[in-house]
Amino acid sequence: MPRPDEVDPDATRLVAELARRGLRIAVAESLTGGLVAARIADVPGASAVLNGGVVAYDSAVKRSLLGVSAALLEQEGAVHPEVARQMAVGVRRALAIDGRPADLGVATTGVAGPDPQDGKPPGTVFVAVAAGDRVEAIELGLHGDRAGIRRATVAAALSAVLERL
Repeated sequence: MPRPDEVDPDATRLVAELARRGLRIAVAESLTGGLVAARIADVPGASAVLNGGVVAYDSAVKRSLLGVSAALLEQEGAVHPEVARQMAVGVRRALAIDGRPADLGVATTGVAGPDPQDGKPPGTVFVAVAAGDRVEAIELGLHGDRAGIRRATVAAALSAVLERL
């Protein structure tokens, strides 16, 4: 992970690849609180590929803005792979430009700590990427303090999108 004054190399590669392909991305974040979108926005030229980001920290926002199933949230809580998948799909639509959904959606949800959430221990994280009709969630079992888990989630989210391009 780069220092705060450095541009993330994975974010730089992502912006370049999205620009090369003429694709746009939208980001939905829970535990990362906007850090993924910020890393992408740090890259010069990101405005050509980044529609924007939604910090859906509260489950009500996941439901109302991103379209995550209320029944799913009630039954499983926010820390679940299907929640991440629905967030990634929903943010593409929520941050559409002139009626055109983003080409890709990436989402993060999980437990940064220090306390468990929804019966899940800190470090339980799901990252999802939606591209076309494909939506995939990746489970991460991270260790460390709250800040470290959040940083590792950002790195994993950027890598996940790069791997699926």
